Amino acid sequence: MDRQELGAFLRSRRERLRPQDVGLPSGPRRRTPGLRREEAAVLAHISTEYFVRLEQGRASRPSGEVLAGIAGALRLTDAETDHLHVLAGTAPTHTRLHRRDVRPSILALLDRLPQTAAFVISAAFEVLAWNRLAAALMEDFAQLAPEDRNLARRAFLGPQRPDAPLYGISDATEFRHRVVMELHATRARYPADPAVTGLVDELRTASPDFARLWERHDVQAASMLTKTFRHPAVGEITVDCDALTLTDRDQRLVLYSAPTGSPGADALALLDVLGAAVP
Repeated sequence: MDRQELGAFLRSRRERLRPQDVGLPSGPRRRTPGLRREEAAVLAHISTEYFVRLEQGRASRPSGEVLAGIAGALRLTDAETDHLHVLAGTAPTHTRLHRRDVRPSILALLDRLPQTAAFVISAAFEVLAWNRLAAALMEDFAQLAPEDRNLARRAFLGPQRPDAPLYGISDATEFRHRVVMELHATRARYPADPAVTGLVDELRTASPDFARLWERHDVQAASMLTKTFRHPAVGEITVDCDALTLTDRDQRLVLYSAPTGSPGADALALLDVLGAAVP
């Protein structure tokens, strides 16, 4: 049970709700945002004192019934409810280090995908493996130190300005938000992994933007279906974006492709020819 993170998550979810969202009158002017603690407690069918202790990180582990009541009271989504259970210690967690070794079959698959930029990332956004087209589209990860292949670190700490596009992508702001949301879930799954906790601590300290988003405690991101890169050699490339979860190692295979005959497909084909010659 991660008492401090659980308390912060509950507080963030309570403060985002308005009384009218849960069928309560708004009443007189309020000094603090969202529901009052006593209102959330009544809706969850628990005592106000216990709810306050949960938010303050002083309570004992809540039961599944209590968590179900809280999830309903705070109108949590399925993803948020799962995250609540992980923080409360009532869901299975990974007590070891997150895995960085990629299955040989996936490594072989990367090089067999036609005109598709493909790479594998860990639960902590480390780029673990990639194919030739991914290197041409984004950057040659082989030329980077392992710590510099982390997309979360790249998104928030450079080398470009914090407000500059990441690899020229059109949805850099949305991507950064997604990174924070997914790192919340990763940290909950691997609370004892120094690589994960160290990355989060580094980003919270070095990036005000990351710290601000982290305090929102969001844990559910919208799917990214397409993405546009502004590439220095071939211009704009709009691709379909698919991410396949490799469940056994808690990794993801990310695929960037484009429909046959589309401008994006033509641009990827050109990049495939240029390969390592692309700056």
